[in-house]
Amino acid sequence: MFIAIGSDHAGLEMKTEIIAILKELGHTYADYGTNTTQSVDYPDFGEKVAMDVSTGRAESGILICGTGVGMSIVANKFSNVRASLCNELFSAKMSRLHNDANVLVLGGRIVGKDLAKEIVRTWLTTPFEGGRHANRLKKIMLIEEKNRRL
Repeated sequence: MFIAIGSDHAGLEMKTEIIAILKELGHTYADYGTNTTQSVDYPDFGEKVAMDVSTGRAESGILICGTGVGMSIVANKFSNVRASLCNELFSAKMSRLHNDANVLVLGGRIVGKDLAKEIVRTWLTTPFEGGRHANRLKKIMLIEEKNRRL
């Protein structure tokens, strides 16, 4: 799977750990930065990852900022993006199983390294269940389409 990944300065250390997991699991990726611990603006990096997912260039995305909230807001501004902030395993599993989330967002200052690795593994290996959840996703897409015309 091709995954776009990005972080701000608060997520840099975690991003490095996650890239190692992506390699271990055999995924390819594009790293959109940041690569510095100096303060940067998270929307700059969230936009790049979300654009790749929105246009289909990347199959999935992973974003990390201090709390994950900012990156979630940015990513969910894009069509075809279903970004889910997951700071524990149950949300990671359910965001894929029921919501077919295609962007995982983590709080670099909230989640420890070991838990973050497990969240990423869980998120990447959990398939979308479909069934009644597919109908719900269609409704979400209709809402998205309706709002695009406003």
